[in-house]
Amino acid sequence: MGGNEHADVVVVGSGFGGAVTAYRFAEAGHRVVLLERGKAYPPGSFARSPTEIAANFWDPSQGRHGLFDVWSFADFEAVVSSGLGGGSLIYANVLLRKDEKWFVRDAPAGEGYENWPISRADLEPHYAAVEKTIGVQRFPKGQPRYQASRRTELLEQAGERLGYTAEQPPLAVTFGVGGDAPVPGAPIGEPAYGNIHGRPRITCVLCGECDLGCNYGSKNTLDHTYLSAAVHHGANVRVHHEARSITPRDGGGYTVGYVVHTPGDVVATSALPQRTITCDRLVLAAGTLGTTYLLLRNRAALPGISRMLGRRFSGNGDLLGFVSGVPGPALGSAHAPVITTAVRVPDAVDSHGGHAGGHTGGRGGPGADRGCYIEDAGYPGFAEWLVEAANLDNEASRIVRTVYELIRSRLTGGPSRQIGALVGRLLGPGEASAGAMPLLGMGRDIPTGKISVRDDYLQIENYPADSQPYFERLDRLMEDLAEEMGGKYHRNPLTLLSRVITVHPLGGASMGTDITTGVIDEWGEVFNHPGLYVADGAALPGPVGANPSLTIAAFADRLAEHAVDAGPVLETQP
Repeated sequence: MGGNEHADVVVVGSGFGGAVTAYRFAEAGHRVVLLERGKAYPPGSFARSPTEIAANFWDPSQGRHGLFDVWSFADFEAVVSSGLGGGSLIYANVLLRKDEKWFVRDAPAGEGYENWPISRADLEPHYAAVEKTIGVQRFPKGQPRYQASRRTELLEQAGERLGYTAEQPPLAVTFGVGGDAPVPGAPIGEPAYGNIHGRPRITCVLCGECDLGCNYGSKNTLDHTYLSAAVHHGANVRVHHEARSITPRDGGGYTVGYVVHTPGDVVATSALPQRTITCDRLVLAAGTLGTTYLLLRNRAALPGISRMLGRRFSGNGDLLGFVSGVPGPALGSAHAPVITTAVRVPDAVDSHGGHAGGHTGGRGGPGADRGCYIEDAGYPGFAEWLVEAANLDNEASRIVRTVYELIRSRLTGGPSRQIGALVGRLLGPGEASAGAMPLLGMGRDIPTGKISVRDDYLQIENYPADSQPYFERLDRLMEDLAEEMGGKYHRNPLTLLSRVITVHPLGGASMGTDITTGVIDEWGEVFNHPGLYVADGAALPGPVGANPSLTIAAFADRLAEHAVDAGPVLETQP
């Protein structure tokens, strides 16, 4: 794996952009090498114990090579994945298509405008191709053994009573096999070539652990689908390999410098020895943060790259809220996939076409009339104990009453007796967790974030300040839904500090109509650098609004199809 190694295509990253492009190029007969910095996670290998989870973060300088990579910037936090399959390992499975009118085409002016050079129609066949390959199904609401998730119908009804549309969104989860009725725990059949892990998989067991990694293989993650197919077609997939440098080659193509991590070694990435591989085509799909960092870090080696590099960052309007005290039977927040229902709130562009008016907004300031989705968010069963523990007043009073009864029994010389009922009262009725659920909101925030690299560290500024009216509206909408369900809404404490957490970072190397408006063209190719592509969330010129995974994958599918059909790469321009 030294300096003499060459591939037709090198793909950096194995998420929704990398997995799809690796498969499409390999299927077309190209020699593909995929570099993924994280490790493979077969079913059964995801962390669950406190000790395992504490070590399951990414920071090689501290000897951590785990799944979760948490970034903290000036005004927000971001959580992304490091592992074979990228974000599909920890996402909430939702595969919604971007709304047709949300492919807005504002006139380029100032900051915060959106100008998508592609349309919903351009992506339609690729949406369908991705859905077929991944295998989407909807949560089987109301069917036997799936009725414990009361939150599914409750949120749907609340949204509809408020005048919004609601649905069970397509999920990358297997509930039933081969058209049979859904049954938890049934074996999932594999293609003749099997899957990349060689482990059996079973249908969804409704454990609510999707965001921690599915130990049952019920999630149709990219390692089970696209990456397994890519390997079948000859792709060379390498874990623990992290790309660090990009250099155009004389006559065309690129030299990629990379390092190899050894899990457990306490070595900073910058201190690892660098190796190289050359290629005719290079696809960057290391995630929004990883890809933009690579391009910024190697900007001097890429003459003529657009000045828009690092611009147009968006968090896809992510906002987390909480509902408690919903009356009636338990919501079943820990007895279904993480997300089962999506409520769509309309956008101003829905009524007057695909022009959002750039950075302007309606009453309430910029972004106050932008659309969004609000989804139920479940959690693992063990998290119900955390919800109960958070109800400290009731817990303290139960402890006092229990201790009092035990002491009174001893002091009065009462007979020995079974205390099962007493212990049960100590644990409490479970009302706090029974009536609680998180809400996950996302939508059309304003993409004004600016990404830069300082002292080899990624920095992001000017986000989410310009989107505060949007977030305030989303907060109010969540509160309306909570009240409609009969519960009480709790804002995420971080919003009180004007901070948010995003799990859907987008932009930084976005597409444009030309080099003055974007880093790449509508086919994902970097302006002035033939054969260099961006295939992940960094390519998007604004928020998707809905969960962005399907749109990223469809864009990557379109990119790869066009590149394969285009034939040999032209010589890199000076």
